[in-house]
Amino acid sequence: MSSTQSVGSAGPRETHLMCPSAQPEMEGSRVLGVVGAPDAPQLAYLNQYLPVTEELIAMTQPAKATQVMRFAAPCQEKACCHFDGANCNLVTRIVQILPAVTEALPPCLIRPTCRWYQQEGRHACQRCPQIVTQVDDPDDRMRMAAEGDGLRMRGPREQVASTRDVSASL
Repeated sequence: MSSTQSVGSAGPRETHLMCPSAQPEMEGSRVLGVVGAPDAPQLAYLNQYLPVTEELIAMTQPAKATQVMRFAAPCQEKACCHFDGANCNLVTRIVQILPAVTEALPPCLIRPTCRWYQQEGRHACQRCPQIVTQVDDPDDRMRMAAEGDGLRMRGPREQVASTRDVSASL
């Protein structure tokens, strides 16, 4: 994790597609938005670049940072269980399984370099506000969108995604 940095409205230039459902400890991670009420979570997108710092993560305690915020970071591609070598299967399932929650595109800072947008276009953006990384009791559609058919994480996160904690999947 990086140390405290100044927050600017533009942020660094992206040369890599960004994952809008990253983990806070991933290199280059930034806050994409803040999660609303737990009973009907909806993402409130930030309007300026905010890097992840240890201080920021500490402010979410005792909750997990992924219950309070959603993060974006450079797509891990082959290191991610959702990536098939060309596409993100997570966003494919999200678009196929979950309903749109908005007609208008949300005000998103990463859209120009968002892997989900590049792959699925506005259909991904119309579902994005309902995606929360840490869901304690996901419904069947959210679980299927997150986990697919019994996905396994690759690399250091070798674990089967739990049905109670889909943080490894979303």
